[in-house]
Amino acid sequence: MKKNFFFLLVLNAALFAGEKVQAQQLKIGVFDIDVMVTYGMPGYHNVDSLLQIYQNDSLTSEYDIYLSEYKRLDSTYKTDSALVAQGKKSKALLDYTTGERQKMLVNLQYWQQIAQNKYENKRGQLAQPLYQQVANAYKKVIDTKKYTLILKPQSYELGSAVDNLFISVAKELKLTSLPQELLQYGPDPDAPKTGNATPPKVNPNPPVTNKKP
Repeated sequence: MKKNFFFLLVLNAALFAGEKVQAQQLKIGVFDIDVMVTYGMPGYHNVDSLLQIYQNDSLTSEYDIYLSEYKRLDSTYKTDSALVAQGKKSKALLDYTTGERQKMLVNLQYWQQIAQNKYENKRGQLAQPLYQQVANAYKKVIDTKKYTLILKPQSYELGSAVDNLFISVAKELKLTSLPQELLQYGPDPDAPKTGNATPPKVNPNPPVTNKKP
């Protein structure tokens, strides 16, 4: 009985010690690759400019084509319907026109969703090199500093004791400045804990993203 009691004491002590060590080793950071690419990467303003051109030219032109084609098919449908009723035109031709007209109508009805998907796909293509750079730097920071939990900016309260990995990743990328939007998540996790550490510089002209269609 005494042996069993002693064993339980030792087991509880070991579990408590293990939990304490695990808590001490837990490292939490805040980061989001989309936010870093959009606000932190100097090259993103080029992507943003090209997306604006794509939206104004390609997407607008595509919508105009759908609208023009629908009007043409709708006019043909009305004319052919009367001719079919009079037995002057084949119903098969009318059915074909009806199907093509319906396709154009669907494109117009769901244009916002179609345009949004096209916009995101284009953004992914244009920004892919930037995402790759950020992903490589982020992985290196995580592997080097052994973080165990990474939170997105919207998933925690500002002022919580987490490391601002936007700064760590920016330094890995050799960036010299960051916008205030990214500095608000905390100080440099590598800065000295005492003394007057020089704060990261604020980018006076952060990239401005355009609204998506």
